[in-house]
Amino acid sequence: MFEHLFNPRGVAVIGASSTPGKVGFDVMRNLINGKFPGRLYPVNKNYNQLFGYKCYTDVKDIDGPLDLAVFMIPPKFIPGVMEDLGKRGCDTAIVISAGFKEVGAEGAAMERAMLEVAARYGMRILGPNCLGAINTSARLNASFSAGMPPEGNIGFISQSGALGTAILDWSYASNVGFSRFVSLGNKCDIDEVDMLEAMGKDKSTDVIVGYIEGTNRGREFMDTVLKITKKKPVILIKSGTSEAGARAASSHTGSIAGSEAAFEAAFKQSGIIRAYSVQDLFDYAAAFSSQPLPQGNKIAILTNAGGPGIMAADAVGDSRVEIARLSKETIEKLKEKLPPAAGFNNPVDVIGDADAKRYADGLEILLQDPGVHGVAVILTPQGMTQVEETAKAMAYASLVSNKPIMGAFMGEESVSSGVHQLQKSRIPVYGFPERAVRVFARLSEYADWKRKPSEKPATARYNKDRVGEFVSAVESSGKTEIGGEQALQLISRLGIRIPKYETGEDTAEAAKIAKKFGYPVVLKVASPDISHKSDVGGVKVGIADETELERAYREIMINCQRAAPSAIIHGVEVHEMIYGGKELIIGMNRDPQFGPLVMFGLGGIYVEILKDVAMRIAPFTESELEDMIHEIRSVKMLTGARGEKPKDLPAVKQVLRLIARLSLDFNSILEMDINPLMVMDRGQGVVAVDARFTFQRR
Repeated sequence: MFEHLFNPRGVAVIGASSTPGKVGFDVMRNLINGKFPGRLYPVNKNYNQLFGYKCYTDVKDIDGPLDLAVFMIPPKFIPGVMEDLGKRGCDTAIVISAGFKEVGAEGAAMERAMLEVAARYGMRILGPNCLGAINTSARLNASFSAGMPPEGNIGFISQSGALGTAILDWSYASNVGFSRFVSLGNKCDIDEVDMLEAMGKDKSTDVIVGYIEGTNRGREFMDTVLKITKKKPVILIKSGTSEAGARAASSHTGSIAGSEAAFEAAFKQSGIIRAYSVQDLFDYAAAFSSQPLPQGNKIAILTNAGGPGIMAADAVGDSRVEIARLSKETIEKLKEKLPPAAGFNNPVDVIGDADAKRYADGLEILLQDPGVHGVAVILTPQGMTQVEETAKAMAYASLVSNKPIMGAFMGEESVSSGVHQLQKSRIPVYGFPERAVRVFARLSEYADWKRKPSEKPATARYNKDRVGEFVSAVESSGKTEIGGEQALQLISRLGIRIPKYETGEDTAEAAKIAKKFGYPVVLKVASPDISHKSDVGGVKVGIADETELERAYREIMINCQRAAPSAIIHGVEVHEMIYGGKELIIGMNRDPQFGPLVMFGLGGIYVEILKDVAMRIAPFTESELEDMIHEIRSVKMLTGARGEKPKDLPAVKQVLRLIARLSLDFNSILEMDINPLMVMDRGQGVVAVDARFTFQRR
């Protein structure tokens, strides 16, 4: 896949130069210094020869195999040259040149013209405005990077050229090698989905690392990555966490959901390991490219200082990792090898005067314990510390063990020899113990993901024809938003219980309805023009008798006439009072890239202020549904905390399944929420008390 981008027989360098500091010079130098084995064709009318190669005035004069063209010329000249390349069969281009859509309308027009030419000849374009591409196994460095990175097993994708140069520089210093490196630039053609798929199939790439700012192919992005992550890890950092879209959201779900929430859900559901900082990206890349995956989540800590050992244990407490409980046999072996003053429980403290042999003995014993799935080795430089020798002992232990080992060598100059030794031995090493624990947590989580069996999406059935009739009627009316009685009618057609209610045109009718239902009741203004009833004082709850009802009716009328004087009011809706359960919110916001983003959380303050919610992109599996519910911080309020009865979570799950199915069946529904959804004690079900829907304008 993309064979000629990574393994071309011949490369034309269009805009090649002999002037240091120019991009055309750097690209030629990199291709030559990288010892590219194919044909090189510098193209520049000002030279007859460049770097010992014949220089061509026109691409039409090139007389050998030509699969890849690298452009460094002004944008206005590119479409014409690309036309000539297309005619002679060149099918891949890297456009390093800037000055396209990133500079405005004129640049965007030139980008479209370039794409039109490429499309006529089936030519694929990387860029424009990019750093280039590298394939270390093919000795191809078609970029203006500072040099060729070490050969390795990491494939790197970046929408930022600057971050690309930073990670290349890190690779030189850390002895972390790359298989392929791609700078996407403007993504006018080849994008992150293309490159993820290509690297997923590349046998020389074991780990995919990348930086993305967004994607225009959300569904394909998820589907592609989901296939890859069951075979090899994908580690991504994403920037741009602000909410997507300038449209004012009309629901709680819409106001909370945004591009960041959608990407967070997409990453979780696709098995992507998310890095939240560049340091995390480097840390994870080093570990995943060199260490075996653990068989569990229990870590042992080996240290020569108590404080850093405690710091590591604290970091474990903040993650899904657990401190390994050492077996009696392990503790006895440690007592035989370590001095009496050592700490024999996990963290294992070999104390400050530990030499390399003491570290080696402790590490060997810990790795032999079946209850230990990985070891973090912490070293602080003290007078007796043998830094480099300890690193060598760790390297040997890594060779004979199938468990991950992470180093935390604290300091700078005093530990530099050990750090270099570990990097040379391809053992990840970090400056602080928390980073080592965080890396082990990611290794363990990914191992769990790989072991997780594939699942089909969660399903739910409802009368689609009956719901469709209702949706069509709303759309035909020209409404883009419904709430109250109308919204609850739609909810009811899904098979979700709603409170009994009727509309009373005056206090007398409202009182008759309330008597039939039984007090207490709820009054809500009945108006097709008022969606946010509580915002205008149009809701009164807990009405205990007829006297309170008459007073509540008058107050609702006065409030609504003041707040919405032009609204048509048909009286009040009298609802049965639902009490005794917990308030939940379940909603959906249609993300422009990924589709329906379903939200779950506790209602009230938990959504209004704390935003304690979880989101998944529909469709989702049963295990993703389970994770979604248990992801919120307040989940213990539903599972029976402090002696309360557990709530009916199976009924909640069914509502989530129904909302996911509804959002997939009816694309015209842009946003919705049920707020509150009252969940009763286990076995007693749920009741949708209020709801709101927003529809696409026809």
